[in-house]
Amino acid sequence: MIRTRWLVAIPLLLLAGCTLGPKYQRPAVTTPDAYRGLAPDADKQSAASLGDEKWWTVFQDDQLQALIRTALTENYDVRIAAARVLQAQAALGITRADQFPSIYGGAAANNFRIPQTKVLSADESSANSVSLSLAWELDFWGKFRRATEAARANLLATEWGRRAVITSLVSSVATAYFQLRELDLEMEISKRALESRQESLRLVKVRAQGGVTSLMDVRQSEELVYNAAAAIPDLERRIEQQENLISILLGKNPEPVTRGKPLVENAIAPTAPAGLPSTLLERRPDIQSAEQQLVAANARIGVAKAAYFPQITLTALGGYQSSALTSLFTGSAGLWNFGGQLLQPIFTAGRIRSGVRLSEAQKQEAVLVYQQSIQQAFREVSNALIAYRKNQEFREQQYLLTKAAKDAVRLSRVRYSGGATSYLEVLDSDTRSLSAEISLAQADLNERLALVELYQALGGGWQQ
Repeated sequence: MIRTRWLVAIPLLLLAGCTLGPKYQRPAVTTPDAYRGLAPDADKQSAASLGDEKWWTVFQDDQLQALIRTALTENYDVRIAAARVLQAQAALGITRADQFPSIYGGAAANNFRIPQTKVLSADESSANSVSLSLAWELDFWGKFRRATEAARANLLATEWGRRAVITSLVSSVATAYFQLRELDLEMEISKRALESRQESLRLVKVRAQGGVTSLMDVRQSEELVYNAAAAIPDLERRIEQQENLISILLGKNPEPVTRGKPLVENAIAPTAPAGLPSTLLERRPDIQSAEQQLVAANARIGVAKAAYFPQITLTALGGYQSSALTSLFTGSAGLWNFGGQLLQPIFTAGRIRSGVRLSEAQKQEAVLVYQQSIQQAFREVSNALIAYRKNQEFREQQYLLTKAAKDAVRLSRVRYSGGATSYLEVLDSDTRSLSAEISLAQADLNERLALVELYQALGGGWQQ
């Protein structure tokens, strides 16, 4: 009769249990109506966003796509992030198991002998037992449910953290690749300039031998040649070091990197849609991770408050015990034990109260981190939009400057050949032209790096 009452009472206790702590509500945040930095003619209400695009649609270079695919499988940061997800999954399983009873089975066999004494004679005996035990701390106040909620949120935060690593890796590989192609372009420009200057030096020497020009012109022409030749070893150093960086991103030892399209053939759109600011909160992995950490901190308040209330534990033991194995499972050898325990904190010197205050302060910190992450995200998008638009404008002007500088070199050489000017004018115009070409290559690079920055700021890259 007593056992029947307990079996009825346990489900009633569980059904009547409550969950302590505040229910999670997303903090209020202020989102702008439109991103700052949009082009004046941009559609501010368009829902389409560059961040929604898959990375292989944003980066059209086949070789770059191959590098990114290799990095996503071999990069150590991605593999470490995946291992952390597995850890969080295991931690969730451990925490969730606390909601259920623990059942253990055991068997024991003991043989012993009491030696003979003046009072007692020698005696031998044995004890054999088989048992099944149960221990269950009832989650009457929701302590384990809140802990499970926190562990589940930690798992989601870790998964979003993994996606943030993927986003960063895709952007890092694309950035490093574009930088490598820009160095290749600088190398082409420098080698072309060296060949042109060597030919000019040959012509100046012919003129000097004929008495048409002075030795000073020869020396100035040599300066141009040596200057162009000195740039090549430095570019070779930078190219190999850039290849080493890409190799490490790919999870490999330093090795050469296969090229794809030249830098200027990696076409980019004149404008990149940013989408609605409100959708950024759902797309950015770092914001999602910060919110899940906030959810976990909120749930831990309930865990801390549950310590104010009594712990209710049920225990049970059933089995058989006998001195002889042949009679172990007979009716007379059966045994059972069933009980319950209630443990109520009375005096803890403020430990529980401080634990609640600690969890509440940790939640407040998580709220601030979440809000800060959102503001930082809007700042990064705005900066990237401004950089993308202004780098395009700068590249257009740099192209015109380079075109004018090349024509100036042509005119100065014509004037020098006709004796209308000194070789100093050729030296100056040639130096300016080479500098303008290098600046144009860097402007092409910066335009593409701004696109990569914008793609990452909008939360793109983790979609597979």
